[in-house]
Amino acid sequence: MADMKVIARRVEAMKHRAMDRDANMKRILAVRKGELSSVFAEMFPDGMNAPMVANFVDVAARDLAEVLAPLPSINCSATNVNSDKARMFADKRAMIANNYVYNCRLQTQMYTGADQYFTYGFLPIHVEPDFENNMPRIRVEDPMGVYYERNRTGQITAYAKRYVKTLAELLNEFPEHATVLMNSNAGSNDLMSQVEIVRYQDKNEIILYAPSKHNLVLSRAKNPLGRMLVRVAERPSIDGSPRGQFDDVLFVQLARARFANLAMEMAEKSIQAPIVVPDDVLEVPMGPDAVIRTTQPQAVGRVKLDVPAAAFQEQSALQSELRLGARYPEGRTGNIDASIITGQGVQALLGAFDSQIKAGQTILSETFEDVIKLCFEMDEVLFDTEKNVRGVAQGTPYELKYKPSKDIKGDTSVEVRYGLMAGLDPSRALIFSLQALGADLVSKDFIRRELPWAVNVSLEEQRIEIEKMRENLTAAITASAQAIPQMVTQGQDPSLLIQNIASIIDKRRKGESIENAALAVFQPAPQVAPEQAQSGAVPPGPQAPVEQAPPSPAAPGQASGGTPPLPQDLGGLLAGLAGQ
Repeated sequence: MADMKVIARRVEAMKHRAMDRDANMKRILAVRKGELSSVFAEMFPDGMNAPMVANFVDVAARDLAEVLAPLPSINCSATNVNSDKARMFADKRAMIANNYVYNCRLQTQMYTGADQYFTYGFLPIHVEPDFENNMPRIRVEDPMGVYYERNRTGQITAYAKRYVKTLAELLNEFPEHATVLMNSNAGSNDLMSQVEIVRYQDKNEIILYAPSKHNLVLSRAKNPLGRMLVRVAERPSIDGSPRGQFDDVLFVQLARARFANLAMEMAEKSIQAPIVVPDDVLEVPMGPDAVIRTTQPQAVGRVKLDVPAAAFQEQSALQSELRLGARYPEGRTGNIDASIITGQGVQALLGAFDSQIKAGQTILSETFEDVIKLCFEMDEVLFDTEKNVRGVAQGTPYELKYKPSKDIKGDTSVEVRYGLMAGLDPSRALIFSLQALGADLVSKDFIRRELPWAVNVSLEEQRIEIEKMRENLTAAITASAQAIPQMVTQGQDPSLLIQNIASIIDKRRKGESIENAALAVFQPAPQVAPEQAQSGAVPPGPQAPVEQAPPSPAAPGQASGGTPPLPQDLGGLLAGLAGQ
């Protein structure tokens, strides 16, 4: 185990390098919470604790997060696509991976995580052992107070997270350290005093300690996998330090708020400006319906305060600068000028927005791949027992029984894809898919797999085929009913056909499917063996054919031998009609 002093110095060095980043994060958090006056107190007058403009940064961040938050599809590919066993093995691992995501409620976590990703510029995602449910658990962590180091290949080598708790909470959670916590010379012994604790992790061990209590180690455990159990999705930056989406527009937001306060002050002073009267007015009555007697009524009025028109133009310029700096198009708020409502105009307005979403999806997909691989490995190392799980994969519920050593077997490969149309609104995604499909650029299977919502492609294709075949079967039965007048004209007896159609209607009324009703009614005629037909023998069975009456004389236009027997099965009936 490493020396605790070395670890504490390493954490302090990471905190020192992130001082500017922490200051930006605290500033942006205050603005998101609407506490702009607490960050720039000198810019607001007394009594004005909140800005008089909408919190543009918070609105834009929430909109971006809601678009980025939907999870990608998680699949496992077979190494041998021609092997049924390999495909079943890959499908089972895919269901196991989706079970990790489903049980930890990762979709709900990502609405907050995507917001923090844009706001702070990075997002840590942990894989932790859940010994209660015997499976790994994915946890999205708040980036505030997070410090980490990377090596030259970009891999995280050390990770630390700073928490603040009261002394009473620490005494309740770690009663075995109560004596040291209370008798420590560092800090106050007040139970409500704030105590800083740090959770440190590297590939060897995980440590929880209190720096203000002489680096008191509260908990220490060996890393079960011997590798980092956290991954960090980080926005691209030019200097390697993560920056949030709105770090550069805070001062523009401040200027807008300042202009709004000045406008309110201008309106207040205009209303409360002094009243100017001529010299012949000795008394100035106040209040509603007051009468001022003077020979110069045109000279009565309040002092005019001239406001330059450039002030209002500057407000419009600040709004444009705010959208430009945040890369948040005006089209996202529904405010699109009528002169540019064309495909190219809307695409130009929303192009920057879509590019941000695509970049975020690319970064998060790689992070999720690493996270799922860690889950596979942890499940096989720590929870190698047979278990029954339930989950939802691609919109379809399932129940699964598996054992990690048998069904994972060291294969942690996984594919995480957001899809071609992820990030687009439903209307634009539908138009794009229909145009590509109509031009024969892609197949229907590809479009189904790239839809921006969860869908089980194989099951959905099966449902579509069943619907089409049911429609065809219904159309065939309807066509047979339409042939009744023709049968009557030709001298055939349609009573059996009418009885069969009525039976189908009755079965459908009772809730049976069209295919089951058709199978029950249109039974194929029994086949008689040729040797039995020559000898006249009757096949054994409980159902013996009824003796038929001698054939009647043939009617005109009809072959000798009487009326031909009506086929019992629907296929034979339609074939006979087609041959006439």
